[in-house]
Amino acid sequence: MRVREYMASPAVTVSPDTPARQAALRMRQEAVGCLLVVVESELRGIVTDRDLAVRCLAGERSPQTPVSELMSSSVVTLETADDIATAYYAFRKSGVRRLPVLDGRGRVVGVLSVDDLFLDVFQRLSDLLGPVAWNVLRDPPEPPRPSAALRPSARRP
Repeated sequence: MRVREYMASPAVTVSPDTPARQAALRMRQEAVGCLLVVVESELRGIVTDRDLAVRCLAGERSPQTPVSELMSSSVVTLETADDIATAYYAFRKSGVRRLPVLDGRGRVVGVLSVDDLFLDVFQRLSDLLGPVAWNVLRDPPEPPRPSAALRPSARRP
């Protein structure tokens, strides 16, 4: 399985000069927790809802502060052709919840989130456990029998 099969696309993007308040409104409108900061499809950084809360509001910055001053510019990325195992590894190593996805030419095309992988894991578990559950419902197991060590003795001294 490839990253392109799990990612959200298209990515929600803003320019570096977008004010923090406008970025927050865009996140609400698009129901996302991050925005990719791009210039002509080239990734410059990522700004998250947490960045807006901690770096802007808690940092006593103006809502007009451009996202370029709040974003993380060092960003771990994935490519659409990467195997999903590569994505799991990238999430483990980076400790972030969202990774921008780039096409073969370095252009932003989507975002992969930890939640996307959770959905994959839950689906795989469901696929694995579903048939087992149906078998148990059709033919419930017999109650467990006590082991010999727990059975009452017929003879008592």
